[in-house]
Amino acid sequence: MTKISTFVSRGKQIESIHSIKCLIVNKENRILLTTKNDRDLIFPRSSIKIFQAIPFAASGAISKYNLNSKQIALSCSSHCGEKIHINELNKWIKKLSIPINLLSCGVHNPLDLESSNKLLLSGVVPSQLHNNCSGKHLAMLSSCFSNNYRKKNYLSFQHPHQIKIKRILELFSQSKIDQSYYGIDGCSAPQYALKINSLSLALLNLVKSYNSHFEYSSEVKLLINNILINPNFIGGRGNFDSQLIKICNKKMFCKAGAEGVFLFAHLTKRIVGVIKVSDGNERALPSAVSTILTKLNILNLNETKQLSSRLKSPIRNHAKTIIGKIFTKII
Repeated sequence: MTKISTFVSRGKQIESIHSIKCLIVNKENRILLTTKNDRDLIFPRSSIKIFQAIPFAASGAISKYNLNSKQIALSCSSHCGEKIHINELNKWIKKLSIPINLLSCGVHNPLDLESSNKLLLSGVVPSQLHNNCSGKHLAMLSSCFSNNYRKKNYLSFQHPHQIKIKRILELFSQSKIDQSYYGIDGCSAPQYALKINSLSLALLNLVKSYNSHFEYSSEVKLLINNILINPNFIGGRGNFDSQLIKICNKKMFCKAGAEGVFLFAHLTKRIVGVIKVSDGNERALPSAVSTILTKLNILNLNETKQLSSRLKSPIRNHAKTIIGKIFTKII
């Protein structure tokens, strides 16, 4: 059995170890790498936002409200609350002519520390738009307006839009979502547990859809293409998923989720992967993902070179002194 572990060192000693669950398959669904956790149930969290956005893309809301490329990317994002994100979200909510408090995602400070500090110093109180899931919620509400669905309780499991999202997840994963798999995400939206191999199948079907060989092809192409040209709008300038999309120059779609989940789909090689840090610590992801991509030669030489700094990421203290590193081993 393949074992993948991410180590955190301090000086010459290992201080912490994170176990990694992983399943990588090719276009024929042949396993390229597995830790034999294929049937483990996980909550994919924000990594499945592109699937949650498909009913929005199919609703007619994009043309009805003249949404731009960056706003389309934000519909699938876990944005960091940077100025560029908030500017586009403000434009979007003005197009809908709705109050901010209609968004039921809750409020938190921008995830980007610099943006959070600037907001604090400006004296402006964060709003629902600063929530990293606000793009997803605006997409849901836009779809509700376009389809004349009720706006109240738009996050209910029984709401027509949420039923559509669940059906999309079942269609792409080719699995039935039992009620015992229901959960609620950090932004109060419905969240579903899926088996790791079901998620990999969903990614394979996403790639098929992108290449016009599965359902919702036009919607998937629209979402992915707008993400690829706006990588900083899927996360932020410091986010690993945004950086990896840039490094791969429009050949890879990827998305991280809370509790150490990472999904990727190489659009030309048609290789997909599901990675989950067992203890949920997201600091392990950049090293783990980079090590897996390198081992399987999924990236070209130049892309691998750009990713090499992530293989053994230095750890710096508050004085910026390097005091350790994060690295991953595959055994």
